[in-house]
Amino acid sequence: MLGKIRQKLLADTFPKEVSVTELVCPICDRPIPTAQKDAHHFVPKSKGGKATEYLHRICHRQIHALFTETQLARELNTAEAIKEKAEIQKFIAWVQSKPNDFYQRSSKSQQFKSAKNLV
Repeated sequence: MLGKIRQKLLADTFPKEVSVTELVCPICDRPIPTAQKDAHHFVPKSKGGKATEYLHRICHRQIHALFTETQLARELNTAEAIKEKAEIQKFIAWVQSKPNDFYQRSSKSQQFKSAKNLV
């Protein structure tokens, strides 16, 4: 056990906090808390994708609720391409008003629901 003077000297010698680079979600441009961090394959693994990038969990789930794996692989394989879609722009405008650690379940879009009924 260290004395108070020694503790103070050690505290002054070493920084109390290590600077950690804050991750920013490329979809909503907000900082990502550790508990809300999800790795996303912009080209799905099932379509041969390997590279991942961290997104907010809510943004990641919304992407998969709105778009198919094929759409993501063929035309929406970058954050910029995803952000250009009107469906996600509405979501981004909504989620930017929420706290960084906000999470709400996403439901599948009508596109998925109607495709399931046709089969």
